[in-house]
Amino acid sequence: MLFKEYVYKFMYAALQEAEQAYEQDEVPIGAVIVHNNKIIGKGYNQTERLKDPTAHAEMIAITAAANNLQSKFLEECDLYITVEPCVMCAGAILLSRIRNIYFGTLEPKFGACGSLFNIIESGKYNHSPNVYSGIYSEEAKSMLENYFRKRRLNNN
Repeated sequence: MLFKEYVYKFMYAALQEAEQAYEQDEVPIGAVIVHNNKIIGKGYNQTERLKDPTAHAEMIAITAAANNLQSKFLEECDLYITVEPCVMCAGAILLSRIRNIYFGTLEPKFGACGSLFNIIESGKYNHSPNVYSGIYSEEAKSMLENYFRKRRLNNN
């Protein structure tokens, strides 16, 4: 086991959020935010349903966690996300001052935590969360591949 047991537990919860997105024909990405070993915010992609390009899993989870704590800063919180955050979400993570980011699989087209960009670890901001990747990577990647395979079949 590369990570402590609780990391897998919370990443599994993020995978369950991603499954909800998949069932609603959204890109299957899920996120949970944890404070004191308790999930205080969760979300899954809802860009299609809400007709909102900002309705990413991380953004929804951050809003829920901030409302839960009644604070714009989530300094004692950890984010578990099935797929590497994009530039927009990386910015929100920095602004909310999340402590740790755990993500499943890399996102080579939009990733901002090491794939395409590395905004989080650039050293250019006053906050720098710790980043850990590869937790349930195959499960997250498989869910994405199945989703896009299904979309291609439906579009033909």
